Amino acid sequence: MGDTSPKSLAVAGLLFNAFVWGVCWWPFKQLEALGLHPLWATALVYGFVFVALALWMWRSGRLQSWRGHPGLWLLLLASGLTNVGFNWAVTVGDVVRVVLLFYLMPAWSVLVAWWLLGEKPTAMALLRLVLALAGLFIVLKTPETPWPVPESLADVLALVGGLTFAITNALLLKLKDTPNASRTLAMFGGGAVMATLAAIAGIATGVVSHGESPTWAWWPLVALLCVSFLLGNLALQYGAARLAAHTTALVMLSEVLFASVSSIVLGASSWDGRTLIGGALILLAAALSVGWTPPQPTPESTP
Repeated sequence: MGDTSPKSLAVAGLLFNAFVWGVCWWPFKQLEALGLHPLWATALVYGFVFVALALWMWRSGRLQSWRGHPGLWLLLLASGLTNVGFNWAVTVGDVVRVVLLFYLMPAWSVLVAWWLLGEKPTAMALLRLVLALAGLFIVLKTPETPWPVPESLADVLALVGGLTFAITNALLLKLKDTPNASRTLAMFGGGAVMATLAAIAGIATGVVSHGESPTWAWWPLVALLCVSFLLGNLALQYGAARLAAHTTALVMLSEVLFASVSSIVLGASSWDGRTLIGGALILLAAALSVGWTPPQPTPESTP
């Protein structure tokens, strides 16, 4: 009974984070319509939260050196790229398609957990990987293309974001003994730094516009995203640090439901047969990641 409550709270935290990510496409699209590119929006949101957190940690004496925790720099990089990929993709692409490609994350986590955590893949894990890649093949293969290749910038961003999200979750588990405040600061610092660098690179290559001058219409949505991402990040850290990586991946699949329902209701997405079949395989692979382990005998029941 003692483990039930913490695990339930961990699952609830992951569900809340999935909800935030599942519906964040709407404010990002609204901000883009007001002239603010999603990269600049991400840099603003994460920059504000990063500065506020750093000041609060400094005044409360919680700001600590990362010298003994070099893995935090990897967390900064991975979480920053995750936000760049997802926030940009979900703004410029079909929301359901982006979320499905992003949620190849449970498949990538098989390889990432092997690399970062030393968890060798089982036969079932390899089966999940094959199913997920088959789903990817079906989603990306169109009658016009001989090979299943990403057909848009949104596809590429979603795939990269899913891979870096798998790395982020594995790093959260690997760094669970580091201070919570340091992990939070690393993740928001990553969002601010990587979004800014991506925006600057995008301007230099002509992919991103300079954007319009700030207007009051931006700020309510920016403030909403600041609060939502801060609470969602804290909830993700709480859950991912207390659950196995594959369990985290499964619970986070609820984002697909939140994103699909909200985007279809609001007219931002539509389903076709290819996406439906490929998406079903991707979701099946993710669902199989929960696994089942036989209960271990207690000392009292051991023969």
